[in-house]
Amino acid sequence: MGTTTPSTIPGYIAATWDVDPLHTEVSFSIRHAMIAKLRGRFTKFEGELVTGTDPLQSSVTASIDLASVATGNDNRDNRIRSAGFLDVANNPVMSWRSTSVREAGDQYIVDGELSLHGVTRNVPLTIDVHDFVESSVGTRVRFSASGELSRAAFGIEFKLPLEALVMGDKVTVNLEVEAILQTALAEQPKGPRRHPA
Repeated sequence: MGTTTPSTIPGYIAATWDVDPLHTEVSFSIRHAMIAKLRGRFTKFEGELVTGTDPLQSSVTASIDLASVATGNDNRDNRIRSAGFLDVANNPVMSWRSTSVREAGDQYIVDGELSLHGVTRNVPLTIDVHDFVESSVGTRVRFSASGELSRAAFGIEFKLPLEALVMGDKVTVNLEVEAILQTALAEQPKGPRRHPA
């Protein structure tokens, strides 16, 4: 496997980027009734990406407002928000922060810590970088990401026996992300930069 350098990624820019919620989708699916898949998304989230001079030194932080879950059924969404599942009243936010980046062919694996329901576990994401582009609304980076987690590993169990019977344990997460240039690294002041929680 060859070493990744900025020159191998067309248009690569070492910079800090803000996730654009208007052009980003955070979706998930979970096996339902052992046959179909229940699909949904979250509509409120924020994130920051730092692409390093060495791409393998890049980092990501993100947070999701769990109350913004949307599956197309209000009653089901309310059950997902309830104490019997996500318990949004006591655990309103899911957060993820990267811990390392490694190559996997033409893609990257970004290891990261997911904090959900009062539990933190390693949940890696597979990243496919599409491009760095100039547009009428700013310089952007676009990429896809996917991963899988076990709801049981985060202590998320349905309180209703019937729901537990028909709902699978594995949750697949898919992200289609656009992030807009915040600051080129060469322009950043020295010292750590704090990102609001």
